Amino acid sequence: MTTIQTQGTQAQASASLAGAGIQLRGYQERGLEKIRAILARHRRVMLYSPTGSGKTEMGFAMILGAVAKGRRVVFLANRKELVRQASRRLTRAGIAHGILQAENTRSLDAKVLVCSIDTVHRRGLPDDVGLIIIDEAHAVAGSKKYRELLFKYNRVPVVGLSATPFSPGLGKHYDELRGPLFQELVEAVTIRELIDQGFLVDCDVFAPADPDLSGVKTQRGIGGEIDYCETQLAEAVDKPALVGDIVQHWQRLAAGKQTVVFASNIPHSQHIVEAFQRAGIKAAHIDYHHDDDERAAILDAFARGEITVLSNSALLAEGWDCPSTEVMILARPTKSLIRYIQMVGRVLRPHPGKARALLLDHSGTVLRLGFATDDLPLELDDGKANTSGSKKQERKASEPKPCPSCKFVRPAGVHVCPKCGFAPTRQSDVEVADGELVRIDRKTKKPAMKGTKQHVFSQLLFVARKRGYSSGWVSHKYREMFDVWPRGLREVEAAPTNELLSWLKSQQIRFAKGREKAQEGRQHG
Repeated sequence: MTTIQTQGTQAQASASLAGAGIQLRGYQERGLEKIRAILARHRRVMLYSPTGSGKTEMGFAMILGAVAKGRRVVFLANRKELVRQASRRLTRAGIAHGILQAENTRSLDAKVLVCSIDTVHRRGLPDDVGLIIIDEAHAVAGSKKYRELLFKYNRVPVVGLSATPFSPGLGKHYDELRGPLFQELVEAVTIRELIDQGFLVDCDVFAPADPDLSGVKTQRGIGGEIDYCETQLAEAVDKPALVGDIVQHWQRLAAGKQTVVFASNIPHSQHIVEAFQRAGIKAAHIDYHHDDDERAAILDAFARGEITVLSNSALLAEGWDCPSTEVMILARPTKSLIRYIQMVGRVLRPHPGKARALLLDHSGTVLRLGFATDDLPLELDDGKANTSGSKKQERKASEPKPCPSCKFVRPAGVHVCPKCGFAPTRQSDVEVADGELVRIDRKTKKPAMKGTKQHVFSQLLFVARKRGYSSGWVSHKYREMFDVWPRGLREVEAAPTNELLSWLKSQQIRFAKGREKAQEGRQHG
């Protein structure tokens, strides 16, 4: 069985690492030792190492170890930008290599080849490949191209690199392989260990809003995971009130800090940028329609601080690093654990003056999937029904909840908010709607917080127009809540909260029951 390197070549590989300016951390060396041991008995292993842990350095160490043994190495990626990024990093490390990627193909006789899976699918690989390393390997299970490649080169050792090895089917059995797609999972280090050792920063989370996604369907998304239908998702969240709420909360919680925004699609991202620009904030949008030079210019301007807020839909979730980015605005709801962790990982890298990262979640995702900095029990999914879903439930066990007062997301079991000191009481519920907090008393089902009269009046106006009710209905409902008639309030509508709609429904039910009792009384009388 072929392994990455033997004891006889270890000293040579170490010298190559030193020459490339690569100094491995303790957990990286231990991870590589585990991989070598596994490849002595298996051919396909998945390496889990969180974003910011140095997967690339570990990949380079494997490359140099194989080259030291005289073997050819293929480094595979599934996006053009990831191919370019790997090539740039190899060049900086002084590692000679060729590229197999469409019109950029060159130096195919090199000992190290950086390849695009699309081009490899069409042209194949050299016959003498001794090691295949797959970047972002969580995509393998959902890709026919990757699977066919592994079937064809099933005698070549394969190492998958991923910070999110949660895709359904990564451990699924295939007859063509006489075993699972990936046979074992190596955990190099956990997110919490990286934070404790100072290699990542921790993250504070505020959840100002949880948009209504009741009408949004789901479909297969990244890595084969179930996620929201992007078109319907955009219709649910790309609304002026919600976009304006994003800017207002950023101004209150993160003003002036380098910020990346993840939106539901390109128009949504553009609308968010326009809202920031109207507020006098330097913001820019970036997407795949920009050519390479345009994207590079935008990213460089952001890295230099000339742009404060950089918005996109999914372009920057993988393969983009800017450690000075301190804040992430999550404006695209997702059910995908992979997508969620990848996006949050963009702000966890340490940087001088950056003590903690900040996540402003306008999507409700953290309440569904938990904290992205929590560790997750790891196990390769065998593709059987409900396995992936059960793992997500394990992650959700943290049950984070937003503070009713400031919307800071508290871990499970934390009663008093560590940010504002607010301690929720059993007598009231507090929810957010359009950036304004409304407290509803549990017993009377009436608003109990002062200063909410305009907001409640605006919601009643909205309901009245939708249902064709008169202005008198609005006044009477308002009086039932506040025991006074509405005076001096603006005729401005606002979307109703779930609490207000529930209260109106309870009033209808109470009225119907009262009428039934009255009829029964008249019949018996």
